[in-house]
Amino acid sequence: MEELEMFLDEAKDLMGKALTHASNELTKIRAGKANPSMLDGIMVSYYGAMTPLNQVSSMTTPDARSIFIKPWEKSLIQEIEKAIRDANLGLNPQNDGQQVIVNIPMLTEERRKQLVKQVSAECEHGKVSVRNIRKETNEQLRKIKGVSEDDVKNAEEKVQKLTDDYILKIDSLLKKKEQEIMTV
Repeated sequence: MEELEMFLDEAKDLMGKALTHASNELTKIRAGKANPSMLDGIMVSYYGAMTPLNQVSSMTTPDARSIFIKPWEKSLIQEIEKAIRDANLGLNPQNDGQQVIVNIPMLTEERRKQLVKQVSAECEHGKVSVRNIRKETNEQLRKIKGVSEDDVKNAEEKVQKLTDDYILKIDSLLKKKEQEIMTV
């Protein structure tokens, strides 16, 4: 019985990680408002080592349409501009000699629809992960020796309830992000 609980706890932990991952991926998809997290994942060459942008600069959003990136060292300004252009985010950085300024363009209706598709695909990946965790957990539960069939069935029902809960949470992330993107 203790072993069943262990598998349930592990499944809950893994599903939580799948939800967190989906949520993190959604923050990278821009909704028209400037947000420093849009630049997460951008790496800059810093003394020969690829370093995350947020570790070599401070980022602020003075308004809803721009991000100011102030590098710790002015020599990084060109490198930061190049990294942002190379990231294919549709952003065109400029600098004023002190910092890099990224103006966020208004989203067109077509671009909004593309972003909603991207959000849907990302959420679907999260749901698939949760379902795979359910499948693997159920297989592990059936392999446990010395446990009654009823206990295994009850544990499988708990795993299904967990799965349903996490899929609902992912759906709620999807609805929230879709609304954020489609709001002009």
